[in-house]
Amino acid sequence: MRINDTIPDIHVQTDQGDFSLHEWIGESWTILFSHPKDFTPVCTTEFSAVAVLESEWEKRKTKVIGVSVDEVDDHRKWKKDIEAVGAHKPNFPIIADKDLVISKAFDMLPSEAYLPDGRTPNDTATVRSVFIIGPDKKLKLSMTYPMTVGRNFAEIVRALDALQLSASRGIATPADWQVGQDVIIPAAINNDEANKKFGEFQTILPYLRKVNLG
Repeated sequence: MRINDTIPDIHVQTDQGDFSLHEWIGESWTILFSHPKDFTPVCTTEFSAVAVLESEWEKRKTKVIGVSVDEVDDHRKWKKDIEAVGAHKPNFPIIADKDLVISKAFDMLPSEAYLPDGRTPNDTATVRSVFIIGPDKKLKLSMTYPMTVGRNFAEIVRALDALQLSASRGIATPADWQVGQDVIIPAAINNDEANKKFGEFQTILPYLRKVNLG
């Protein structure tokens, strides 16, 4: 999966029922985050972080859905641990990717991958990605972490804010951008067009122009 690819419309099994990904996404922004196995320490803290951020996802009209390479029954049991760690109920669904359909379709595992008997998380270590998907069902951003490094969900929220602002206002964001700070006028917009669209702006370099959207 590459940026701007349409995600596959896979029928998935989750702890909250079965559905197709496209139907479930509907007109929402969506974050799909994957994990190599249930009942693992780093992943449990990450699922807890996602649960705690429930109101932030709602503010941004964004759905979240987990993927883990285990059975639905395991997901239901694991959610008790997730809630205990974060003191917040995980209300999002978790896909049971025991057949590795999602993992392979999103290019987290090679097509020949399989789950060996007595497997460990190392057998699916690369199923550690976050995908942000737009309402158009296209991949907008992806990031992959190793099993030893917990994901920074503050960065994922920040990236989501930047993507949504870019989509709605036709701008770009600079390094380390935070909500409310200056944004970048795309190089494809000439100065006259930029003035009409954004008003007064700051020219730092001929190709680097900043404006505050207020």
